This record gives sequence, C-alpha cells and structure tokens, in this order.
Amino acid sequence: MSSEPENLPDEDLMTAYQLGDERAFDVLYSRYSGKVYGFLKKRIYDKSSADDVFQATFFKLHSARSQYNQAFPFAPWLFTICRSVLTDSLRKKARTQEDLNENAIEKVAVEPPSYESDRLPDLSFLPVQQRQAIELRYGQDLSFADISKHLETSSSNVRQLISRAIRKLKDGVLENNKEEK
Repeated sequence: MSSEPENLPDEDLMTAYQLGDERAFDVLYSRYSGKVYGFLKKRIYDKSSADDVFQATFFKLHSARSQYNQAFPFAPWLFTICRSVLTDSLRKKARTQEDLNENAIEKVAVEPPSYESDRLPDLSFLPVQQRQAIELRYGQDLSFADISKHLETSSSNVRQLISRAIRKLKDGVLENNKEEK
C-alpha cells in the first residue's frame, strides 16, 4: 500500500484487504466497529447476543470480502451484512423459542392435567378455535398437523391456540382454587 491506510477511502481499504492487506482491515474495523456495535445495541438489548451478532458480522465481512465490488460504497455493504446477520440471529432465536414452547406443549400433552374423570374440563369459556384445538388434541388425540388441517390453519398457529388455551385453563383452575379457600 503506497500511502498510509488511515488516509485511504473505505473502498480502497476494502480492495487492499481483498488483496491480503491486514492493516486495511484494521483501519476499517477501527472506523466502523463502534458504529456497527451501536446499531446492534439499539436493536438487541441483551449484551451477550449483541456481542455475538457483532462478532458474526465481522466474520461474515471477512468471509465475503472477495464478493465486495469497489464500485459500491463500503458502509452500506457492511451494514447490509450486519442487518443480514442480525435477521438470521433473530430468526434463530425465534425458532429456538418456538421449539421450547413446542416442547412445553408436548410435555403437557404427555402429562395432561389430572381431572377427576377422563372427560375434558369445561371449555365453554374458551374462544371457539382454542376450544376446538384442545378438544381435537386431548379429546381425539390428533397431532398438530392433523388439527391444523381440520381448523384450516398452520401447525404453529395450532400450537399457539393450544398454549393459550392451556394457560387460560390453568388460570381458571387457580382462580377456582382461590375461591374454594
């Protein structure tokens, strides 16, 4: 690199980094690390998660450096990478949360609340779709996929319906227990 890297435009630094100049990356990192981290902290409140996305952003920049085209400004390219990594992270977190919720629902399905008889409790206070989902799941022992076909909705919506209904049922049982005391 003929001139000092600190004085070069971002696009020239990125081209130099593509050619193997590690100093060029150091300059880009010092220019943008604070901005990227600030961008992430406004969107992710958990410091650990923000740190992970921050690190993944610069790793992806490194991995995709050969795809950079100097004809385009560097900063928007970097923040496109950052948004992409952030979106992937949020989707993964949502899927993980959905899996945890699904496992909780399955646990309830394996260990349904014990009632004095084999009949389902009074479900009349539940909204129609929640009541139908509970009746199909626990009364007819249908899978989420089968229930989704029957109710003409997605499996994930069926899981939500059942989860909400179970919460309402538990709240109702707790209320009844308080009233009896």
